[in-house]
Amino acid sequence: MESTNPIFIVMLGVPGAGKGTQAQRLEEKLGLKQVSTGDIFRENLRNQTPLGQLAKSYMDKGELVPDDVTIRMVEDRLSRPDCAKGAIMDGFPRTLAQAAAFDDMLHGKGQKVAVVPLISVTDDEVMDRLTGRRICRRCQGVFHLMFNPPPPAGECLQGDKTLCDIYQRDDDKPETVRNRLFVYYKQTAPLIGYYFAHGLLAEINGAQEIDKVTSDLWDVLGKATE
Repeated sequence: MESTNPIFIVMLGVPGAGKGTQAQRLEEKLGLKQVSTGDIFRENLRNQTPLGQLAKSYMDKGELVPDDVTIRMVEDRLSRPDCAKGAIMDGFPRTLAQAAAFDDMLHGKGQKVAVVPLISVTDDEVMDRLTGRRICRRCQGVFHLMFNPPPPAGECLQGDKTLCDIYQRDDDKPETVRNRLFVYYKQTAPLIGYYFAHGLLAEINGAQEIDKVTSDLWDVLGKATE
């Protein structure tokens, strides 16, 4: 897949659909930078940039960071040399207002979104995936009760023959996962119709094996950038 113009890919799907995993694989295969809004926020807050301080002023009051602040952070991130060939957008846009602003941002530079893969999984599948996830406090190893169980005994990944200290993150508890799904359907799901109307949406079965999802995703990108 070759293109002389920057390629911008917007990944869509419910929390736990596997967007981050597939974005990382695409980053390695395409040489495009995976751009996560979570990473952008953490970097700006950590470095106390003007935008980070502005975002913090809203967060400290328990308010949502306005779209225009988020969009300015994203625009700043995309202006760096490692995004000269484009980017894989993971977690942005989240709302219709952000999607429209992102289009305006790209159009102002003679660019556009190339394709919007929608990785589809059922809510039951998401609950199984996320609520079964466990983390080791010692080695930060990631396990899953069904697919990759933590060792009942043996060495921690730190290799010091100490048992893993396994816990469940608050984000992975059932009530939190249900709330994340609610927020997704309220704020982000409308983007499906938005990008479908623009002829950019490509649905992929996210319940398949990870490698098959990657293969289907690669086929979609190839067709979109021909």
